[in-house]
Amino acid sequence: MRTLRLGEAQLRDRAVELAGLLADTVNAGASLGFLAPLDPEEAVTWWAGRAAAVAAGHLAVWVALDAGGRVVGTVGLDFPFPGKPNSRHRAELVKLMVHRDARGRGVARGLLAAAEEAAAAAGITLLHLDTETDSPAERLYRSAGWTRAGVIPDYAADPSGVLRPTTLYYKRVGAPAR
Repeated sequence: MRTLRLGEAQLRDRAVELAGLLADTVNAGASLGFLAPLDPEEAVTWWAGRAAAVAAGHLAVWVALDAGGRVVGTVGLDFPFPGKPNSRHRAELVKLMVHRDARGRGVARGLLAAAEEAAAAAGITLLHLDTETDSPAERLYRSAGWTRAGVIPDYAADPSGVLRPTTLYYKRVGAPAR
């Protein structure tokens, strides 16, 4: 498995592959902000729409590639906008997903580590995320040293449209904030 950080052009070039991954993950029941069944064109449009944020440095996206070069996972870091000086130290981990046929092979853990290392290298000292309460992702985050901050009831609809609670997590990375 190889992990690669995508630039704007690479994200646009891989938008169809990323859309397939997003559709697979949503259609398998993961709560990522979309309802199932996810329309492939909607997924491509969503990914293509992320390219400007990557170009501006507000979003970093990594992909996990299998031996054949196929995208089997992705994760992003959403950085605060420069106009928010009180939040320069933090970033949000977003859209961690692994294709169903690549699960159980350490793909998610590798993507998580890549994002955490890059965040620390960029001077980020605090990461945060939200995930559906009682989802398999919670086990990953806890085992990777993330701290549970709390639960918000009825925060987001799952892919079938049912409102579910969301658990918030955080992790300190890099040098301590001053």
